[in-house]
Formats: sequence, structure tokens, C-alpha cells
Amino acid sequence: MSDPFRLDGKVALVTGANTGIGQAIALAMAGAGAEVVAAGRSSLDETLDLIAGKGLKARPLALALDDPVAAAATLAGLGRLDVLVNNAGIIRRADAVDFSEADWDAVIDVNLKAVFFLAQAFARAAFAREGGGAIINIASLLSFQGGIRVPSYTAAKHGVAGLTKLLANEWAAKGINVNAIAPGYIATNNTEALRADPDRNRAILERIPAGRWGEARDIADTAVFLASPAAQYIHGTIIPVDGGWLAR
Repeated sequence: MSDPFRLDGKVALVTGANTGIGQAIALAMAGAGAEVVAAGRSSLDETLDLIAGKGLKARPLALALDDPVAAAATLAGLGRLDVLVNNAGIIRRADAVDFSEADWDAVIDVNLKAVFFLAQAFARAAFAREGGGAIINIASLLSFQGGIRVPSYTAAKHGVAGLTKLLANEWAAKGINVNAIAPGYIATNNTEALRADPDRNRAILERIPAGRWGEARDIADTAVFLASPAAQYIHGTIIPVDGGWLAR
């Protein structure tokens, strides 16, 4: 009997695979047997070297998501894709009363518009070959909460949660599983300043029932599960991987 958690023979595209959570997901997908298309707008050498060092398969894809429709068009030339991980994202911070149109548009384009059009391109290709697949969107705790000083990011991540449910409603019967992961506080480069600040670090840890920061691998393992046959009857779910943060 085959292992339902394996991805052997699958091809998985991971956006934002150059660092952090995206890199961890790319490594985990490759480790589960998938051929990984590691996508990003900056150098992917580190990710590719890590995967190759384990004797696993990966190839790079230069992908700039600030033009979501153009980015989606590149999927047509990639051949068969079985898994799409919409991980790439950006954030801009300012008080809502001062937030600029440029910062609003930049974040919405990358964090929400690109998610939709990449998913659309993935689904069109799957339907054309009469196949299925899995789409995994990276949402956020701010898919459930408001936060402060990140209005476009919060709007985009709420949108990702809603879009995940809508696409699941439309595509579940056609063989595509669409789900999302909402990371909590994860130890990556983006949170280094928070972890280095004793007061902020302590305040955050006091609100995490698990008592520790998450690791990128925590998100990656969940992504592998959602891409695998083991999750074939899971549709439209946003899974918090947050150490229990939302349970507080």
C-alpha cells in the first residue's frame, strides 16, 4: 500500500521559495518525493543547493508577482503542475490614516490578486488535461484578526481566506483541493527583530500556549499534508499553525 502522505511523481510550484517559509515548503515537498519548481523574484540558489544536496529534484522559476496576470501566464509553459503553493507575500506598515494608495495596491497585487490569477491558471491547465491537483494558499492570523498599521495586508489575508473557500466551492467536485494555512509567529528573518527584543519576545511567548515560536518546518509539514492524498477530502479549510494563539 502506498504512503498517503507521499508526493512521488507530483510537480509542485512554490512561490517565494527563496527564503523562510517558502524555502521550507520547497524542501519538504521535495523530501516527500515531489519535483519542485522553486519560484521567486530574487536568487533561488540557496534553496536549489539545499534540495540538490539531499539528492532531490528542483528547478528555478523567475517570477515577479507585482504583475499578477503576466506571472500567471508563465504557468502555461511549465508543463504539468499538480500542486500550487501561493506563499509569496509582502507587507507595508503605516497608520491607516496615512496609508498610501501605492502601498495599498502593491500589497493587494502580490498578496491577493496574484493568488487568484495563479490559481486560475493552475485550474485551467488541470481542467484541460482532465486532471486534479492541490492549491495551498498561505493566509495569516490576520485572516481572523485586525492587527494594526497593516491595512492592505489585513485586507489581503482576509481575502485569501474567502477566496480559498470560494475556489473550493467551485473546484472541489472537479478534483482540485483548495485550502490555506494561517501561520502564527514563526521564527524567520521577518520576525528576527521581534525575537531580539526581550520585551516583545516575552509578550508574544506569553500568548502562545505552546510556549515557543513556530518553525518554518511546522508550516512546511502542514503544506505537504494538504498536498498529499491523505487530505483528499479536505476542501476550503484555513488551518491555523500558531501554537494555539487563536485558542486564546
